[in-house]
Amino acid sequence: MAVYKPFRALRPLPEYANKVAALPYDVMSSSEAREMAKGNPYSFLHVDKAEIDLPVDTYIYDMSVYEKAKENLLNLSKKGILIQDKEPCFYIYRQIMGGRSQTGLVGCARVDDYIDGTIKKHELTRADKEADRIRHVDICDANTGPIFLCYREKNEIADIISKWQRENSPIYDFIQGGVSQTVWVINDATVCDSLTKAFAPVEAFYIADGHHRCASAVNVAKMRREHSFDYTGKEEFNYFLSVLFPAGELEIMDYNRVIADLNGYSDEEFIERVREKFRVLPFIAQGCFKPEKKHTFGMFLSGKWHVLEAKDGAFDENDPVERLDVSILQNNLISPILGINDPRTDKRIDFVGGIRGLHELEEKVNGGMRVAFSMYPTTLEDLMSIADAQKVMPPKSTWFEPKLLSGLFIHKLSE
Repeated sequence: MAVYKPFRALRPLPEYANKVAALPYDVMSSSEAREMAKGNPYSFLHVDKAEIDLPVDTYIYDMSVYEKAKENLLNLSKKGILIQDKEPCFYIYRQIMGGRSQTGLVGCARVDDYIDGTIKKHELTRADKEADRIRHVDICDANTGPIFLCYREKNEIADIISKWQRENSPIYDFIQGGVSQTVWVINDATVCDSLTKAFAPVEAFYIADGHHRCASAVNVAKMRREHSFDYTGKEEFNYFLSVLFPAGELEIMDYNRVIADLNGYSDEEFIERVREKFRVLPFIAQGCFKPEKKHTFGMFLSGKWHVLEAKDGAFDENDPVERLDVSILQNNLISPILGINDPRTDKRIDFVGGIRGLHELEEKVNGGMRVAFSMYPTTLEDLMSIADAQKVMPPKSTWFEPKLLSGLFIHKLSE
């Protein structure tokens, strides 16, 4: 049984929502964050990327960064920019980008559901990134950014959410970065209780994005349990901030690859090696090649696009990880031919999210990189199948858009 509960969000006054809301901390560098927050003292980047308010040479994991984040969060509350709801609420969060809408429910998932596997993951986490968010959450005493969760659709939940939207006005409604952001507060205890009960039979929640935030929230809870003398299990630190979406409303974009060199091969030698596991076809149409089906790839090399089709026997169709296109390309080309065995750490490979378009691949190759590959997007069903099998996706398998903004909902761990 999955648990999803309402909470008393710390959130911006409506007139400040657009100024406070910011992209998540992990999609930008410190210098980019400084530029984005310039002239806006209310930006949540002052909390989630607090190094922007310290000397430029400050180490991003220095303790002063976390103390500054805490100070900035408290200041937003003291100034009345952020207020806390008096009673637990759910929050409907709708985003519209490029005509496509996705509507999630903001609430709190249970730490124990992550521990026992009801909340399923599909990625490994890095110790340094996890430690960073543990310190941030613990010192701020809050989940400052939501975990992006999804579930297999349930009509009862959709009906309750739709009815509330029809009958109530939103508290936030603004456009940021070309994305419409609209929020409704469900402040009726009976409706909140109905939603919690409707989620109870859901067999699993799946982490779409935010594995480090999720693991960190769980570790903070474990730490606090150890040091709590009157622990009851009902403390707020036993839950973490989430946005829960029906899987059918989400879209995973392509996550493309660019490589710095051909590992010593000439163009002709490289293509001959590629032919061992792929059919290599010329792309004679105008523009870039965007794959329209699984197991098909675009390859941009020396100013030309080629179409690659994985040959039979290049992968195991029955293995949910091996049949992923990112696995097929990694296992049959990037690793054995180009010699990049660990794409997490190898500096010769770069990744380009589909939001930036395929012309970005051409620009990178024309600008000095050697070869680029356009990918067919991983599907939500792929993600859930791998999580159900308790397996792990290869690095950089998924790119979700639009990103969930931070700062609209904060979950305080101590009431």
